[in-house]
Amino acid sequence: MIYEYLVIAGYFLLILGIGFAFKSMAKNSTSDYFRGGGRMLWWMVGSTAFMAQFSAWTFTGAAGKAFTDGFAISLVFFANTFAYFCGWLYFSARFRQMRVDTPTEGIKRRFGPENEQFFSWALIVFSMINAGVWLNALGVFSSAVFNADISLTIVITGLTVLFVSVLSGAWGVVASDFVQTLIVAVISIACAIVALIKVGGPVTLVNDFPVDFVMGPDMNYGVLLFGTFIFFLTKQLITIMNLNDSFRFLNAKDSVNARKAALLAMVLMGIGSIIWFIPPWASAILYPDAASAYPELGNKAGDAVYLVFTRNAMPVGTVGLLLAGLFAASMSSMDSALNKNAGIFVRSLYQPFLLKRKTDVTDQHLLRVSRVISFISGILVIVVALFFKSLKELSLFELMMNVSTMIQVPLLIPLIFGLFIKKTPQWAPWITVALGLTVSWIMTYVITPDVFAQWIGLEQGFTRRESVDVGLMLMIVAHLFVTAGFFCATTFFYKSQNDAHRTETDDFFKDMETPVIADFEQDDYDRQQRNKLGLMVIIMSVGMVAMMAIPNPMWGRLVFLGCGLVMFAIGCLLKYSARPVLSAPQTEGKLT
Repeated sequence: MIYEYLVIAGYFLLILGIGFAFKSMAKNSTSDYFRGGGRMLWWMVGSTAFMAQFSAWTFTGAAGKAFTDGFAISLVFFANTFAYFCGWLYFSARFRQMRVDTPTEGIKRRFGPENEQFFSWALIVFSMINAGVWLNALGVFSSAVFNADISLTIVITGLTVLFVSVLSGAWGVVASDFVQTLIVAVISIACAIVALIKVGGPVTLVNDFPVDFVMGPDMNYGVLLFGTFIFFLTKQLITIMNLNDSFRFLNAKDSVNARKAALLAMVLMGIGSIIWFIPPWASAILYPDAASAYPELGNKAGDAVYLVFTRNAMPVGTVGLLLAGLFAASMSSMDSALNKNAGIFVRSLYQPFLLKRKTDVTDQHLLRVSRVISFISGILVIVVALFFKSLKELSLFELMMNVSTMIQVPLLIPLIFGLFIKKTPQWAPWITVALGLTVSWIMTYVITPDVFAQWIGLEQGFTRRESVDVGLMLMIVAHLFVTAGFFCATTFFYKSQNDAHRTETDDFFKDMETPVIADFEQDDYDRQQRNKLGLMVIIMSVGMVAMMAIPNPMWGRLVFLGCGLVMFAIGCLLKYSARPVLSAPQTEGKLT
């Protein structure tokens, strides 16, 4: 077990090193702190967009669902892939072209200052809840790995994320996301290859799965699976491509890099939708009792199936790498939330308050306040995660889906439909959210799956699994037709002569269609990004190769060698690309 601890310790040192390495790039202005001044390369932005939808829940709650239900869980992640495809096709470049530093500044340009205030508070609260779910998932898994106290794990991890976010802002957040993407990729591919070898190949995996691999258990009506997937496409598009989540693409150096970032996230998510779940699928054949290996986790015992596979099938030290990947995923989701919350609070709440009082304020003062807010947000996220620890009756899959569908969808509907429905009254966004939350309550407690089964004449009703799927599907349908329908219908109440914000709205849509082109100073930032991250990846690769010293069979040592060499090659390519190159002078422009 000592080797697992050493791997985790090395990972934490690497993350702290990233925080220090990028500290100097986030000290000049709040724009640098909130979004890297809008100077990041596509592969950095793409990795942070990818990691934003990849949390510890993927290796825990989603893996537990894959273990019991088979292929169905991949449909959720295919929906993420579809969302990023739409981002590449339409949204990502337009988000960058809003020319703002924070997502709520984009909301202000589109809907006005009153809606900016409303969504600022609402989004800060929701992001803390969401980050708390992710951090709780990590605590559940870590407690099973090391028999550690869940609360202690949550606190230590939360404080580490807090340190990186406070110290280096968006630069540290996105840089760590890139490194963490490499860690997740290495772990996932290595585990998937070993799983396929041990189970006898993909054909055996599908044929020998304990239940129907596509349909899963307790599914009497196949049309439900298809219907759930169709509506999940829409749900994930709403929850990924909206004004709030535009913050990922605000970091890109120009419109072209924003589109490339969405394309990278799409490719990574599409490949990962299969790769991530091969080990839990194989475990259903190789270790059918894996879900009962950790009874102390209660109803969440099945969420530790990835750990069972890693301990039984992978070389010593891989559990440490797996936990590092979990830390990576959770820290990525949490540090993004902290950085975004700081930007929202300072730009949309604190600064307007000072301006109303006619108080002079410097950008350096706002930068200091941003760090304080990041710290406070981190503490509050830890508190939320500790609260979710007490909800043992819910699996992590159900907890994540409930929070996402009941709260997130109604909150974000105006923030995506408002990009297409231009003529809406000022009250439309917040009234739509209020209606959406009411719809969520009705669909949870009044129009339940059992009630729906009676309506359509199903005397035998639904199984428990079908009830979960039907409940989610009904919730999404209700929000699409009632909540989104209401927002679209408000255009009939719009009167241009009463719209004091009309000019700003027109400017907003004009900017969204105007490409952003990087200025002549960008080359230096490009070299710094490649140079710093190249060095970090090389250091990580050396640590990976050093894991060959762990007592393992030869094939296990070769696994670490292969992973280390791949990382070393990537690090060297980044360092090589950072060298100064003499080229023709670029046309001078202005980066906004």
